[in-house]
Amino acid sequence: MAQEEKIFADGFVFKRNENAPDFVVGRLSMKIDEAVAFIKKNEKNGWINLNVKQARSGNYYVELDTFESKNDGASLPPAKKVAAKEVVPDDLPF
Repeated sequence: MAQEEKIFADGFVFKRNENAPDFVVGRLSMKIDEAVAFIKKNEKNGWINLNVKQARSGNYYVELDTFESKNDGASLPPAKKVAAKEVVPDDLPF
């Protein structure tokens, strides 16, 4: 199977801080001019999917997710609507 060429997401930089707490995965920075141009160029139906990956070198990079389902949605059941519940923590100081 031929491997597709990677499309790196222009204007997006992901960095992992090894000294950060466990719940912090990393930092995503965006250079607005480049990121907006990349999004406009690659959006489909108002969406764009990006993957954060780790190179063999250990560095992280952001890549365009080009996966497209072969299913046109005709055989999928209709989505169920679920009412959103408001969650209010009990430990708020006000």
